[in-house]
Parts: sequence; C-alpha cells; structure tokens
Amino acid sequence: MRILRNIVVGLLAVWLLFVGVIYYEMCQPPTHFGAFVARLPEPLFLVLPFETLWMRARAGTLHVGDSAPEFRLKTVDRTREVALSSFRGTRPVVLVFGSYT
Repeated sequence: MRILRNIVVGLLAVWLLFVGVIYYEMCQPPTHFGAFVARLPEPLFLVLPFETLWMRARAGTLHVGDSAPEFRLKTVDRTREVALSSFRGTRPVVLVFGSYT
C-alpha cells in the first residue's frame, strides 16, 4: 500500500510540474508558445486542463473602464503608422481582429 501511495504522489508531482511548465509557456508571446506546443505529442492534451490554463494565462489585466494600452498599427494601404493615442478624445475607435469569411 505504501509503494502505491508513493507512486501516486510521484505521478501527481510530475503532472503538477508539467502543468506548471505549460502555464509558463502559455504566458510567453504567441510565436514562442506555438513553437513549444508544436513539439508536444497530441495525447498530452487529453491530460491537461488546457482551456483553464489558457483562459488564466491570457486573461490580461484590463478591467471595464480602463484605457486601452498604447499601440501602433500600419494603415490598410501600408503607407503610414497610426498610434491609438492619436484618436484619444477626438472620436470613437473600433478595432476588429479576424476575418469576415
């Protein structure tokens, strides 16, 4: 019975360590995390609380009423860059990420 308990505790410790590594990697930039996940065997995703980790790692720190963080984007025609702060106080800004297809 004692051996079985030690095996279970050992497996639990390894699983927790692995979940910690995955969470740390999820907090890295998307390109880094994508390269890391690409090397993992698919069956591992069956034993990970992947969605819970992902939602926590990517939750961010913005709250309702906070100002959006400053960033710069190229215009559609790629002729210049526009900063979000250049619109502050002049007109509403709507950002759409993704595709319409």
